[in-house]
Amino acid sequence: MKNLGNMLKQAQQMQTRMQEMQAKLEATEVEGQAGAGMVKLSLTGKGDLKRVTIDPSLMSADDREVLEDLLVAAHADAKQKVEAMMAEEMQKATAGLNIPGGLPGGFKLPF
Repeated sequence: MKNLGNMLKQAQQMQTRMQEMQAKLEATEVEGQAGAGMVKLSLTGKGDLKRVTIDPSLMSADDREVLEDLLVAAHADAKQKVEAMMAEEMQKATAGLNIPGGLPGGFKLPF
């Protein structure tokens, strides 16, 4: 029964840390760039697009395909940064918790 009590205590600690982490992710913005900073976009830590900035020199009809490619690349850059930040925050949130074998079934947090 002592192990069950410890597991419940750890689960409560993890739940509290996860709630704190989710609030932090919602408040954090990450910027992705492409084309040497000619295209920038910002994502929240939860992956919501907040802002797009495009250098005026890319606004000609001839550069439409380049601009489209740069938007995709900037998004990929920002998404990679969000994922790295989430992994770091997850490691902090679960630090010190003794979860045998890690999280079950490839369970990913926070979503």
